[in-house]
Amino acid sequence: MSLLAETTFTLVHPWALALLFLIPLLALLRSRSGNQNAVTFSSLQILQRLGPAAKGRSGGFRLGSLFLSLTCLTFALTRPQWINRTEQVSESGVELILAIDVSRSMQVEDFRIEGSRANRLQAAKKVTREFIKGRDNDRIGILAFAGRPYLASPLTLSKAWLEGDQGLGRVKIGLVEDGTAIGSAIAAAAKRLDKRPSKSKVIVLLTDGVNNAGKLAPVEAAKLAKTLGIRVYTIAVGTYGEYVVQTPVGPQRLRQEFDEKTLQEIAAIADGEYFRAQDTSGLERIFELIDEMEKTEVLRTTRVESDELFHWFALGGLFFGLLTLVGDETFWRRYP
Repeated sequence: MSLLAETTFTLVHPWALALLFLIPLLALLRSRSGNQNAVTFSSLQILQRLGPAAKGRSGGFRLGSLFLSLTCLTFALTRPQWINRTEQVSESGVELILAIDVSRSMQVEDFRIEGSRANRLQAAKKVTREFIKGRDNDRIGILAFAGRPYLASPLTLSKAWLEGDQGLGRVKIGLVEDGTAIGSAIAAAAKRLDKRPSKSKVIVLLTDGVNNAGKLAPVEAAKLAKTLGIRVYTIAVGTYGEYVVQTPVGPQRLRQEFDEKTLQEIAAIADGEYFRAQDTSGLERIFELIDEMEKTEVLRTTRVESDELFHWFALGGLFFGLLTLVGDETFWRRYP
């Protein structure tokens, strides 16, 4: 749960500011009408001999006071307010572990990224990184596996951690001994998710091989995940065929095999779904589907409080208005 507070200044009736344009219009009309004559002369030649006309004592103060009065009253009409907005966000996020195969067969370059050839692991990491960026309210962990599972990153909300060297940067071929321990990977991920407070717990398992390592069968691991209330999505990546991969003892030829039946059974037991990705765009669509199916529930409660400010402007307008009226009858008054 998080609390967000925001204070802003706003005008309820901003259209009232248009009245400010009347001030120069009134000044223009007043200048055209001129002041009423105090004394009428048949000729001004006599007055010209008296020297230059004396300036009024008010100078520009009277005009300024009148302008401030009208301006303050106009702003009072706009009804200015301080708005205090408090937003309480209650999140029911997804706890999710990405289990990524890092066996030697993931070196096979049957994917493409932006027109260039890429191996399966490179494509998986690219799509996974985009998937992580879109899960702002979820705790995500990364588990790499081959002959045994290895926790590359614990469950965290930090996207920078997951995308950096501490997370996906650790997911490399050769990280652990070769093999494909699917059952052990599911069990290790389920153990990390067990007893977590989240209502939704998910494992996304991505592999290109057949279970051939570990002591726990994949189906038994799926039953364990089901018991713990964890959904498992399985993704088979790659294409059928014969390929050559690099190993510590040199190039090795392999024939691609997928145990689609077992992956389908895992997903069915653990209330997930099975997917098959043969190219990068297909893999992206799969992660988009998972993203849509595993939505985070976010509840927002907003409280808005307003402090009225119009009375301060009204008092200012009243003060400057009275100052103008009193000044006209006393210290700003002009005599002939």
